[in-house]
Amino acid sequence: MRLKVLKVAADREVGVLGATSFVGVCLLKLLARDSFKITAFSRKLYDESFYGEYWEQLPLSLLNGSDRNNIIPMWICVAPIWFLPEYFPLLEKKGVRRIVVLSSTSIFTKDNSSDLGEQTITRRLANAENAVQVWAAEKGVEWVVLRPTLIYGKGQDKNISEIIRFVRRFGFFPLLGKAEGLRQPVHCEDVAQLCVSALKTFHISNKAYNISGGETMTYRAMVERIFISLDMPSRFLLVPLSLFKLALSCLRLLPKYKHWSSAMAERMNRDLVFDHEDAVRDFGYKPRPFKLLKDDLLIK
Repeated sequence: MRLKVLKVAADREVGVLGATSFVGVCLLKLLARDSFKITAFSRKLYDESFYGEYWEQLPLSLLNGSDRNNIIPMWICVAPIWFLPEYFPLLEKKGVRRIVVLSSTSIFTKDNSSDLGEQTITRRLANAENAVQVWAAEKGVEWVVLRPTLIYGKGQDKNISEIIRFVRRFGFFPLLGKAEGLRQPVHCEDVAQLCVSALKTFHISNKAYNISGGETMTYRAMVERIFISLDMPSRFLLVPLSLFKLALSCLRLLPKYKHWSSAMAERMNRDLVFDHEDAVRDFGYKPRPFKLLKDDLLIK
């Protein structure tokens, strides 16, 4: 399926997988501003608010009838990395030479989680990263893997937006103990900008980078910042783990919180901090401090 969208005057072709994700939306705008010629790929239908010269709907079976046989040497994947291997044939057909892939620091922070689902995600991340590197080496493709920490922004993330939704609904937020574990939230626009910078920095390849935000704070301070942004008084309920698990079992009856787990609470007192100096040196990465703008509070 091919849909004509905004025309970008450029001779640089780039393909974007995961174009309708909240990072993808930011990414398309940046690429268009930088005069890339964009072909956007996503499982969701085209939305008129997005930028791109062409829009292709996945899965691959829908692309068989496409009449566009353009070569796309550069790619950015902001879809979950474990989906990328199934699109290797598409990338090869399009003549891929360089790809920037979004992974996650969860590959390190959830490997010993008490939640089996989180352990599964960690394995999927690790297996996918390895598959990308093996495939790229066999096909002579340059790759850069970016592993962000806690991504937030545009009211669509599954981290900060979940806290915002909870605070608005209940007027307080539960904490396990002092919640002194350190966090480095990174805005989706900063992640998107780094993807573009990594794509254009041709002398840097075949490396992985841990990506964090521009400010380090405790989990409690992070939630306090959310209360302030919502113009609400900070109200916390400090509970022991046993009571937290009991309350969580009730909360998970609500559809929006069914994916919450006690492992999330246990991490409130763990430092999840990563150095991003390599990205600063190689790509000029400049993440912003943790600040929620108006559109970050518009939870979708």
